[in-house]
Formats: sequence, C-alpha cells, structure tokens
Amino acid sequence: MKKTEILKKWVITEIEQGGLTNGAKLPAQRILAEMFNINRSTVQQALSELAEQELVCAKAGAGVFVTNAAWEIVQQKTPNWPMYIQQSFHLPNKRVIQRINELEQQPQMTRLGTGELAPELLAHEAVSQALKMLTIPASSLGYSSPQGDVKLRQLLVERLKKKGIHVTVDEIMIVSGTLQALQLYAMALLKRGDYVQCAESSYLQSIETFQSFGIHLVQQDILRELNNVEALYAIPTLNNPTGTVWNLAQRQRVLAKCAAAKLPIIEDDVYGELLFHDTLPPLKAMDQANQIIYLNSFSKTVSPGLRIGWVVGPREVIARMSDVKMQTDYGSSAISQLIAYELLQNGAYDAHIKQLRQQLQYRAQQIVEFLQREFSTLSTWQTPHGGFYIWLRFKQPIVTEQLFEHLASEGILINPGFIYNPHNRHHIRVSYAYASIAQITVSLGKLKAIITH
Repeated sequence: MKKTEILKKWVITEIEQGGLTNGAKLPAQRILAEMFNINRSTVQQALSELAEQELVCAKAGAGVFVTNAAWEIVQQKTPNWPMYIQQSFHLPNKRVIQRINELEQQPQMTRLGTGELAPELLAHEAVSQALKMLTIPASSLGYSSPQGDVKLRQLLVERLKKKGIHVTVDEIMIVSGTLQALQLYAMALLKRGDYVQCAESSYLQSIETFQSFGIHLVQQDILRELNNVEALYAIPTLNNPTGTVWNLAQRQRVLAKCAAAKLPIIEDDVYGELLFHDTLPPLKAMDQANQIIYLNSFSKTVSPGLRIGWVVGPREVIARMSDVKMQTDYGSSAISQLIAYELLQNGAYDAHIKQLRQQLQYRAQQIVEFLQREFSTLSTWQTPHGGFYIWLRFKQPIVTEQLFEHLASEGILINPGFIYNPHNRHHIRVSYAYASIAQITVSLGKLKAIITH
C-alpha cells in the first residue's frame, strides 16, 4: 500500500468509527509524519487527496479539520470512487495531454500538432477495396491466435527480409498498435524500479505506460551517453517529436555500445516507411546479438483505427509477450488482420505508401517555405526528412501552459515541447499531416501575432 494510502485509510476509519467527528481538528502534520513514519510531503499529499474527497479542509493558520459532511460522505452506500481512482496503480495522463485528448474531439479546433493523418490521406480507398475482396471465414469471427494470424505473419516475414531483417513466424507477434507493444514489454520484461533510457525529447514521456508500472525514464542524448538501465527505447528513423534520423555511423555506434553492455533495445520504426528519400536499414537489420525488439504499425501509414501493429524479437520474448497479451485482450482483431493481409498481398499498401510520401513531402515543403518567410527571426527548425513533424524551436522560452490555453481559446491546438520533456519551454511539434496547409499557415500566423504582441 502506498504511504499516502496508509494515512488516508486511518483518517477515514477514524471518521467512520467516531474518533474524528465532523469539525474535529486533525493532529499537526509533524505529528502525523511521526505517527506513520512518513515525511511531511507525503502527509501533505495525503491531506490534499482527502480534501479533494471533501473529507477534510485546511484553515489558514489554524490547521486541518474534518469537514461538516465527512461522516455522511464515508457512510454513503455508494463506493468511494474518488478514493479508488486516486489509489489505482495506473497514473493519469498529464493535465495538458488530457486537454489535448479532449480538445481534439472538437471539430472547430485546428490540430496543429496532432500525430495522425488527415482523413483524406488515410488509405480509405485501398481499405474499401480490400473489404470488397475479402471472404471472411466463420473461424475469423472467433478469437485470434496468441501471436496473430499465421498468414499475415508469414507475409510480414517476407516483407521484413527486404529491410534486411531475417526472422521466422515464431519471432513475430501481431499487436493492436505499438502502444500496446510497449505496454506488453513493460508487463512481460520489466519490473518495478527499473530504468529505461530514451531520447531527451521522447514520445515515451508523453504517455504513462512505463511510469504506471513503476518504471523510471532516463531522458538523455542516446547518441552520446548510455546509462545503467534495463532497456533503451529509440526511434532511429524520424524520431517523435523531433523528426531526427540517425545516420549509418550513429546506428552502428549505438548498436555496438548496447551489444557490449548486453542491453536490450526497443526500436520503434513506426515512421520508417515515410522517409522522403533513400531509406536507412533499421537497427534490427544490423542486430547480430538478437538484442532488439522491433516495433512497427499501420497506424501512421494506413489507418490508426485498424489497430494493427507487429513486434519482432527473440522467440522466447515473443512467447512471453504473447502470453501476457492473451491475459489482457485474447488477441488482436481477426478481421483487422485479414484486411491488413489483403492490403499487403495485393500491392495496395505499397501503392498507397508511395503516394502518401509524395503528399507529405509537398505539405512539408509548403510549411517550411511559410516558416522561412514568417518565423526565421523568431525560431529555428530542421527541414523534415519525412514523417509528420517539424520540431519548431523558439529562441525564447515562451512555450508554457498559459500559451497552450491561450491558443486553445483561439481554436488552435498545439503539442508543446514540455509534454515530451518536462523542462522544454522552447519547442512545439508542428504537424503538416493533419490540418490543411491553409489552416496551418493561418494558425501559425495567429501564433506569431500572440507571441510578438
């Protein structure tokens, strides 16, 4: 039980049993800390959570008191849902990310930083044609096998060979997107208290997947230093959010360091096929020590709603993750896997990717030209190598929660740098993949007017 929960449970029990009546004053924080052998900050956190449940209230200069409604609240027959929510192990999203998730559902918002394709860029026609071609056997309406449809995995084996990754069907598992793959890795291969290293600004920081399992993130420049950690999470091709791409020498250097340390690498290659120019081999293609868990997905190329991704790794790791997956969802959607197979085997996926890269490159070029005209004195950026994003860096640390809310009130939704690194007040992630070019340039114009006012 968390230390805060020990104190909270004592207060609630005292209220229930009459030891602390309505209006009674609680012992001083110092005394509570001594009673439960906890520090003052833990006491303060527990009292704050009790206040949110309207069981106690602080009076300036007088102390903390049981509220006049406390006894009635704890006697209610309805379960104390706020208490259950607060003591659950899975951490809530950061407030700004909750706001982003909420505001993305409002059609009047210009989603300046969102991480998905615009509806017109999704593989709608290809998926529609695949559905027309499909014959769905009765067996596909049941649960999927633990590692996923074997025909789809066999097809992925052949496609991975073209990337230089040589595996068998037993070394591939189908998942519901790479986010689920990260969750399964945390549950199957890590333990509470472990450390995972990622880039200074990282997608991992914007989700609570690892942190909710008690796993700590070490955010440092992966290319310069590796710490004493249990795994390395990396996006070598088109990092999210920065868009950086490791060159061949950088890939070899990181791989050699990790091999020497026998350190597992989680390689997220979800944007890998969206490079505008010549591709580079995934780390997994250079893996001689079988130390890399390779992740990929249809979410950034075909459709996030299809919920199909795949994990490649050592046979025993895939077996372990598959076992955990069966305990959580009994397998990914069998029908989505049939659609994915059809898209891959009939050539529709490759045709779509070719067209998508061209469309994204055009959009990126238009936004870069706008930035050169309007933002060159205010910020810096790198011309995108592919993917969705421009990592826009302002010369002054202006990216705050206040700026986020101000822009939201103007109908502009940004992804601020501090959701990827809590100390980052210089960056925003600009996506050219969702909003139209006109919407993006108008929104950036409003942003410029706000910050230069």
